[in-house]
Formats: sequence, structure tokens, C-alpha cells
Amino acid sequence: MRSCADIVEPGMTGSRRRARLRWGVLWIVSVTAGFGVIADGLLSAQDVVWDRLADGLAVTVWEPGPRCGDEVPLLYLVQVDPERFRFSTYHFRDEGLPDPLTIQDWQRRTRARVLFNAGLFQDDYSYLGLLLKGGQSLGTKRHPRWHGLFVAEPVAPGVRKARVLDLVMDSFADDNPPYREAAQSLMLLDRTGKPRVRQTGKRAHQTVVGEDRKGNILLIKTADVVALWDLAECLRKGIPAIHQAMAMDGGPSSDLLLEADGLVNRGSSGDQLPWHALVDGSGMRHIPLPSVIGVMPRDRAPQ
Repeated sequence: MRSCADIVEPGMTGSRRRARLRWGVLWIVSVTAGFGVIADGLLSAQDVVWDRLADGLAVTVWEPGPRCGDEVPLLYLVQVDPERFRFSTYHFRDEGLPDPLTIQDWQRRTRARVLFNAGLFQDDYSYLGLLLKGGQSLGTKRHPRWHGLFVAEPVAPGVRKARVLDLVMDSFADDNPPYREAAQSLMLLDRTGKPRVRQTGKRAHQTVVGEDRKGNILLIKTADVVALWDLAECLRKGIPAIHQAMAMDGGPSSDLLLEADGLVNRGSSGDQLPWHALVDGSGMRHIPLPSVIGVMPRDRAPQ
């Protein structure tokens, strides 16, 4: 079973690796470097700023530094405003595909601006936990011990369009879901600031989905291996505006992708964004993923 709480990637250390820029259609946010780039009071550090990619979509690279000791590597963060961007779940069997796709192939198929792994799965690609698309179950059931649930696209009007739910505190009717899209995984950090994972010391690359107090969705990818407890504590101390977060995925299936189209030579000066030179996916091994979640502008019709 691919579990973000139990996967350890052998041979990895906490050292920082520098990346060189390689232009291409896609950049995979999976490498590390020593550049920090903050905005609007979301992060407490003063050495971080957001790069705005579009209205409602921004990215940053955050070096936790001394506030988190040496245990937490550089983090990539994508900030999504659900009022401007929608979320859509994809599963290879629902798409009529014979086999799972790599995240690059999922992007070519969906044309999503951002993609991330939808959660945990077994070696036979069976998804672990509740997974909904268009309000319908994709043949999976709620995991009894996992209390994190990412939900999007509510059925009722006037409701926040994407949330991280804590199933210990929040209700969710599986037989009459109030959201059309949903993906279940481990709760990482709850709204009281309490880490909800064990202190195992096991380290792996991690992908986190969080919600800030303004209602934005935060997609967080570690640039190196880290223990979940250390990551939860670092987010609690370093990003005080985070409301709660779930550990979506860990180990070799931890993937977060940004579409490159429209990011090159932005602005009148034609300058590259400062974090471009830090992003290079050519050296990463991307395993097939049975299910992903895509982020698209709301003015684009669903795929």
C-alpha cells in the first residue's frame, strides 16, 4: 500500500539540491533549491512573496529555515481561489483508459492549469478512501480511520466552492453528497493547530492540501523527504493563516504539476519569474497515477 505515513524513500538525505531551468511544455514542481519568494500576510516569514500567475492563482517557494529547524525542506506552494478556479477529479477507469497515466499524460489529456495526485492507492491501483466525481462514487468507499476529505463544487448555491473537511468535526453524507468532487486521505493539521499524524520519524516526499482562513486552497509540495509530524508542526508555526490541512499523498506518487503555457516571458519586460530557474522535472521519476485532481479556470467548460 502506498501510504504517506509509512513510505520511506531510501538513499535520500535532507540536503538541498539545486535545479537548472529546462524549458518545455510543462514544469513539474518536484525539485529543490535555496530561494525564498509572501503575500497578503499568508505566511509569517518576511522572505517570501507570491508570484501571481492569473487572477486567483499564485505560486511561491518557501524556505522554512530556523523556525522549523533542519527537518523540513523547501516547500512549493500553489494558492488557488475557488471562486475563480474549479477542481475536477479524474480516474483512469472512469475515463475508459486501460492503465493509469503519468501526471504529464494526465495534463495532456485534461489541459488543467494545475494537477496533483488525488490520494493514496494500492499496488493494483485500487484507490484508498472515498472518491467522487460529478457527485458519483468512483467505486470506492470511505476509509474508516482517515478523517481528511477534500471537497469541491457544492451542490447547493452560496456555499464555499472548495474545502478541506475534518470528518471528526464535519459531517458528510456519502449517499447524498453535498459536493460533486471529493477525495479522502489523512488529516495532517486540524483547525485547533493539532497535528493529526503519528511521530514515526519516517520520511518521504509529501503533497499536502490545505485551506487558509480566507478560503483559499493551498497545494503544498515538499522538495525533499520529511516526516509528516515535522511538516505539520512547521506549517502550524510558519503559516499561521492555515486553517487545516490533509496529507494527500506521499512517497514516489507525490506529484504536483504546473502548466507552463502562459508563464514564459510574462509582463512587459519579458523577464522570467524568479522561481523559474528552480523548477526542472527532467530528473524525476513520475510513476503512473490512477487518479488526479485538476484545477481549471471557471470559464473553461468541464472536460
